Amino acid sequence: MRSLIPVALCVGGSAAAAFQLPFNIGDLFTSSASKATNTPASDAGTAASAPPRIAIIGAGAGGSSAAFWLGKAKERYGLDVEIDIYDKASYIGGRSTTVQPYDDDSYPPVELGASVFIPVNKNMWRASSEWDLSRTNFEEEEGAMGIWDGESFVIQTSTVGGTVGSWIDTAKIIWRYGMSAPRNTRKLVKEMTDKYVGLYTSTPPKWTNISDLVSEFGWTGLTSQTGTEYFTSNGVSKRFANEFIDAMTRVNYCQNADNMHAMVTACSFAAGGASSVSGGNWQIFWHFVEDSNANVFLDTTVTALKRTSSSHWTLHTSAGTSQTYRAVILAAPFHSTSISLPTHLAELIPPQPYHHMHVTILTTTAPGPNPAYFGLGAHGAAPKLVLTTREGERNGGKAPEFNALNYMRKLRKYSGNTTAETDEWVVKIFSLAPLSDEWLADMFQGQVGWLLRKEWDAYPVLPPTTTFPPVKLDQGLFYVNAFEPFISTMETETVASRNVVDLLLAEEFDAAICPPRAASANGTEARAKDDESFVYGWDC
Repeated sequence: MRSLIPVALCVGGSAAAAFQLPFNIGDLFTSSASKATNTPASDAGTAASAPPRIAIIGAGAGGSSAAFWLGKAKERYGLDVEIDIYDKASYIGGRSTTVQPYDDDSYPPVELGASVFIPVNKNMWRASSEWDLSRTNFEEEEGAMGIWDGESFVIQTSTVGGTVGSWIDTAKIIWRYGMSAPRNTRKLVKEMTDKYVGLYTSTPPKWTNISDLVSEFGWTGLTSQTGTEYFTSNGVSKRFANEFIDAMTRVNYCQNADNMHAMVTACSFAAGGASSVSGGNWQIFWHFVEDSNANVFLDTTVTALKRTSSSHWTLHTSAGTSQTYRAVILAAPFHSTSISLPTHLAELIPPQPYHHMHVTILTTTAPGPNPAYFGLGAHGAAPKLVLTTREGERNGGKAPEFNALNYMRKLRKYSGNTTAETDEWVVKIFSLAPLSDEWLADMFQGQVGWLLRKEWDAYPVLPPTTTFPPVKLDQGLFYVNAFEPFISTMETETVASRNVVDLLLAEEFDAAICPPRAASANGTEARAKDDESFVYGWDC
């Protein structure tokens, strides 16, 4: 199986491939540890001596991990607080969820949303290890990849897990893009990831302003320029940026390298060990919630947050219930929630537009895409992984009709109405417009079996910027998704929530996720020896 998203630093997100489906995993959430209910608590009858409560709005990567970090602080500090998680969907996982071909539980699930993460995504990787979740490594598979500009393939290669598979492919890339373009791209991405891992050390930065974090890590040049501008000004050929880099950003973030800022462009190239949890990445977020012992209110829409005192908020739901909280963590894109906030606070959060993505997943007995569609002739063979670039359209040509197409896995032997068995594959397609039945019939030569279409606002629009929403909106009110205009992925939502929880704990409880380090004999702070396995929050 080869992932449709071959490379991504923090996928994720939205991850970079961030999608969402109302997929009800129901009874999985009923346990002694994680108390799922669709009837939110009410202030009525609450004892005056009850422990303080913290509300989390959103049960995706950000909200579920916020509950997990709070749970860790409760263990380490002995805090007596209740955690309530609200989500309007009927499942935990947000933009990470799976579907099963033919709605048949006997078939392996397919990621409809955020698809992969890599070892440098230390929270996702650690979580999958801690809970013994089997990982599927997408770099073990071979195949062929082509970059389509709407009228022709600008390049085709054989691949091994998204990397060049032979000396012939290397020669093709050097011939078209030069020797320095791939090398300089790798160098620039490595410089970014070498700094990025500083977010997980024993003394990670804490921020109330993302601009300060960007400045501290030396990333202003990455966020203030488009991907094309940044890479071409640092020794990468314009052709490589407009074709190869463009293809990666179009599959990972649904936008072109000359429109989005360079930080997320670099994330799209941070390859190495791309993996997914077998059975669905949502299992990580379920375990986050389970481990936190939070109360979970699914199918519950939060309608309003109102300040009721200098130290308390009242949360109202569409069911007509209300509950008072010491602090609230908003872990969902504010403008997609329809939550009523005091006007002066709502005005702090600028509108965040999203790209509307169409996801088409199907099964087919066609061994590959129709070669005639790609002008390869009846006896040609089209690659089973097709990425796209807008470079042809930039030069007056035709725009690609889709962003990416991938033959993901062989599903089974299929007999249909014949006696002969043939192979059947699962295919995933990303596009900005719906793909008609006629289009699909042509692309797969009339051999379409099971079909699922899903559309949603999957990816934030990420133009160059140096300003970001505030992380702290008010005393006791924090906004995890302030991080999204910087990087929008599964992993960085867990990093953003960790920062928010540390800020909240310091402000409200004089605590933290990790206790202060003991002082050494000379009065300086003792520091644990960090190694590659150390991950702040998991380790202290």
